[in-house]
Amino acid sequence: EEPPLISCAGSADHLLSKVKYVSSCLERLEESWRCYLACPEAISGLLHSVTLLAHLTGDTMAYVSTTCLRAPPEPADLLTEACKQFGKETLLYLAFLEEEGTRENDSTAMRSCLTKIATIAEELLPRGLDIKQEELGDLVDKEMAATSAAIETATARIEEMLSKSRAGDTGVKLEVNERILGSCTSLMQAIQVLIVASKDLQREIVESGRGTASPKEFYAKNSRWTEGLISAAKAVGWGATVMVDAADLVVQGRGKFEELMVCSHEIAASTAQLVAASKVKADKDSPNLAQLQQASRGVNQATATVVASTISGKSQIEETDNMDFSSMTLTQIKRQEMDSQVRVLELENDLQKERQKLGELRKKHYELAGVAEGWEEGTEASPPALHEPVAGK
Repeated sequence: EEPPLISCAGSADHLLSKVKYVSSCLERLEESWRCYLACPEAISGLLHSVTLLAHLTGDTMAYVSTTCLRAPPEPADLLTEACKQFGKETLLYLAFLEEEGTRENDSTAMRSCLTKIATIAEELLPRGLDIKQEELGDLVDKEMAATSAAIETATARIEEMLSKSRAGDTGVKLEVNERILGSCTSLMQAIQVLIVASKDLQREIVESGRGTASPKEFYAKNSRWTEGLISAAKAVGWGATVMVDAADLVVQGRGKFEELMVCSHEIAASTAQLVAASKVKADKDSPNLAQLQQASRGVNQATATVVASTISGKSQIEETDNMDFSSMTLTQIKRQEMDSQVRVLELENDLQKERQKLGELRKKHYELAGVAEGWEEGTEASPPALHEPVAGK
């Protein structure tokens, strides 16, 4: 129920990919432990594996939290309990390694917890899209092209808004608009780079995995993976359009800064889905995969810049609108203080109600995801970066 976590984006397919990474890390840790026992001087590999396991465990617990926000109550409770047990077993395992004279380690309990988490997460995967398999290959190309077009259109709209603002605004308002629209343009450019990298990686995956089959046959054979690409591409295009609409309203003085921040995080979450879907079947040593991951980091940095510029702009605008209390009497100030306290209570009550509403909407979104935008990756998905929460003032 923490506000920062509520703003994060999590899903079952992303959680499954994280579980896979933890399992692989555990195998490497056990191998490093055996090497350390044979040669105590070779401790660097063991230290690296222990650190990585701790990091991935923390990530997994965070992904469980965000996945539970969008899951039905019963599986969410089961997933939470399994995650807590996994955390306890991990601490016990690390403490066991720390004991002097230990010759063997047993990760059975940890693996059991990971299996339980994966089983629950698989049950939370949305149903597949209602698309004929022979149409999947064509649809992937169409959706990726449509997404690129949506980003280009959004970039052009931002440039148009910037020109209008420079022609009609001055002072603080112009400064704020230039900063916000400039950061939005940078985000769109980062997303475009990511889309190109995603296409390159998809092409490599198809060419290396299809054998004598045609690309369309490969997409049809791997329908769950393909459906993930289609759904993620749709989400990115939609997110770009919504974000530009929000920026337009903010520049005109008719929108909310908070809405723009939420939109920037939504589009970052959508690109993270595209990254996860694109690299599911990729070779971990692929140069194209490295480029995709670099592009993903660029999107995250650009998103943070949008949020930072929006917060800064909001503060500047509010400072110019502050009331001048210097001419008010003691009675007037007391009255204003009481009115302000009443308003604070009203806003806190509204905030609580809105959080409850948000929780119900996300549960309903999950239920309908299979029909509207569901995509399955199985347990082969690779983890996207966890999205940062919307920053509060």
